[in-house]
Amino acid sequence: MAMTKPASRPANPRFSSGPCAKPPAWSLDALADAPLGRSHRAAVGKAKLQEAIDLTRDILGVPADYRIGIVPASDTGAVEMAMWSLLGARAVEMVAWESFGEGWITDVVKQLKLEAKLHRADYGHIPDMTAVDFNADVVFTWNGTTSGVRLPSGDVIPADRKGLTICDATSAAFAQDLPWDKLDVVTFSWQKVMGGEGAHGMLILSPRAVERLETYTPPWPMPKIFRMTSKGKISEGIFVGETINTPSMLCVEDYLVALKWGRAIGGLDALMHRANANARAVWNFCAAHDWIDNLAEDPATRSNTSVCLKFTDPRISDGAAFAKAVAKRLEKENIALDIGAYRDAPAGLRIWCGATVETSDIEAMLPWLEWAYEVEIAAALQAA
Repeated sequence: MAMTKPASRPANPRFSSGPCAKPPAWSLDALADAPLGRSHRAAVGKAKLQEAIDLTRDILGVPADYRIGIVPASDTGAVEMAMWSLLGARAVEMVAWESFGEGWITDVVKQLKLEAKLHRADYGHIPDMTAVDFNADVVFTWNGTTSGVRLPSGDVIPADRKGLTICDATSAAFAQDLPWDKLDVVTFSWQKVMGGEGAHGMLILSPRAVERLETYTPPWPMPKIFRMTSKGKISEGIFVGETINTPSMLCVEDYLVALKWGRAIGGLDALMHRANANARAVWNFCAAHDWIDNLAEDPATRSNTSVCLKFTDPRISDGAAFAKAVAKRLEKENIALDIGAYRDAPAGLRIWCGATVETSDIEAMLPWLEWAYEVEIAAALQAA
């Protein structure tokens, strides 16, 4: 007989890994100050964009000599801008352990047609980073959003590297402590840890990356939307709020609301603490149950944002169907929305634990996860 439904329910069932839950107490009323119907190049629009850049720098602790730009097409657009503009000057090494890293390999090898050295690992693992030559330009994700595996630190990256490090940090920024001295290009999107709206990306460049932009011209045609230099000099306007294309001022206001919330609760330390508490609740649940486990094999590499889980009960014959049934049952009960594993990832669940999620909601959801498992395993055994 299936166990009884738990009495408590999450106040917010949104555990999607992107777009992610809004900050606590968020409402549409908070966006009332958005300069709608105004040009983003008017003084009010430029001031809002500059404020978003300044607050990003303040909370993340980005060095003063690093440039921060707001760019189109979310994190994907930011990574593409970096790769198309910077790669080709020296050897390239690509590091991938999940689907987005694999996507960057496709772009570099098949679109830019560069003979890159590839470092790969299966889902749940991370490549041997000591085998990476950082005298080459290196492209990698910091946190594998679809595998729940992250770099534990930047210690393996040498300070005296010759190449550039291009880091997709979209599900790490604001939840993990990024070592800026080891990173030359950092990208992320608003809709992950801060729960902002989609379509806008952030591109952060070190002085070394700027030097490359001003001294190297790629051999391939450069779309206008990727161009960051003019007459051999970096286009400084991009990094003071003069965006390449028209941004949504409503989305900008939404990002500002999230940033101000993050600053008000204590900045980066508080944001990381919230994500850590959320992830720890899930990890502890897995440790107490022998039918579910973290996809990340090494605890040191476990993500505190995109926590990916696998069912380990040997009685489950069709892992994909079982995981989908559990996710569907939780969605039907309005307990957990959008927690199925990414389409290219191993069968299982993916629970977003970023800073905008309340730990109390994670704790209220987990007994329901156990209930859904019990219901579905009973049905599977009966069908067998």
